[in-house]
Amino acid sequence: MRARPRAKPASPDARGAAARRRPYDVESLLEVAIAVFNEQGYDGTSMEDLSRRLGITKSAIYHHVESKEQLLRMALDRALEGLFTLVADIGATDQPAIERLEALVRGGVEVLIDRLPYVTLLLRVRGNTALEHYALERRRSFDTIVAELVKQAEADGDIRPDVDPGLTARLLFGMVNSLADWYRPSDHLERSEVVDAVTRLAFEGLRTPRGQPMGSAQVPGCIAQPSGLGESSLLGSGRAGAARGK
Repeated sequence: MRARPRAKPASPDARGAAARRRPYDVESLLEVAIAVFNEQGYDGTSMEDLSRRLGITKSAIYHHVESKEQLLRMALDRALEGLFTLVADIGATDQPAIERLEALVRGGVEVLIDRLPYVTLLLRVRGNTALEHYALERRRSFDTIVAELVKQAEADGDIRPDVDPGLTARLLFGMVNSLADWYRPSDHLERSEVVDAVTRLAFEGLRTPRGQPMGSAQVPGCIAQPSGLGESSLLGSGRAGAARGK
């Protein structure tokens, strides 16, 4: 009796696809789609790419969403919702402008960390479609809100007046947004360490007060302990600046 020929072992690609093949809902599908968009770029990603990564057919994807653009919209809305919910919450308070600005920066870091893939995608859109153009307009609206808070804090004497408010707003959130380029949850940095470090550096500067030891009251994750009114600080000599100097 002739022995049956051995079946060929499955290729690595086939094994990988089989391992990934599992039931998907909209949320888990979106999670994978965002990862691919961030790796390859939205324009450089096809539904075929998503199908291969997910290990399911394109028709199975279309069972959940109508198009690739719908996935992009869902992702951008998730990021924008986090930012503008923060704006609404802060706007509902009667705190001085400098305190609201600081809360906005602190909260912005938290939103970015909590929604890192979504915010990363938002920061990478270039306005190539109507949806991307809409997202860019929403980002500009956010920048305008930040610049207005800077103007109010400047009028109160809490921010130095020799830097344009629009430039200050861009610099503040340029530092926040830079986290998308390097921060990863596995970086052994606690969320609170990153939030505190960005806030302290933004509002108190990088220099130590003269005569104060380098390690005095140091914030975890910061090399140098900032002063309340160092030359590199954005704070002026008004109410909030004086309070921090006490």
